[in-house]
Amino acid sequence: QVRLVESGGGLVQPGGSLRLSCVTSGFDFSSNWMSWARQAPGKGPEWLSLISADGRTTEYADSVNGRFTISKDNTKDTLYLQMNNLKPDDTALYYCAKGSRPPYNYRGRGTQVTVSS
Repeated sequence: QVRLVESGGGLVQPGGSLRLSCVTSGFDFSSNWMSWARQAPGKGPEWLSLISADGRTTEYADSVNGRFTISKDNTKDTLYLQMNNLKPDDTALYYCAKGSRPPYNYRGRGTQVTVSS
């Protein structure tokens, strides 16, 4: 059974940082490209970033490029998203997904990030 479980969200002030984690199971994590996406209230899903199976290739949406960093630890079957210089517009439900871009066959339930003073 494929499982993806995110954690690390919370309330942070503008300019702050958070590190999201996505623990996976039920598939060969080391052989899969992975991605992060988010959905803000009242808006559609937004793809944020992808990472190759070996972690050597990454891509970012313009909205987060230079502020967010995706990484993966194939020894722990875990995906990460380091988010720096957070802005109120980054407030959303963040989720990880198996695959590089939507549509996804598998995704987690998400972790809420709220950026507010």
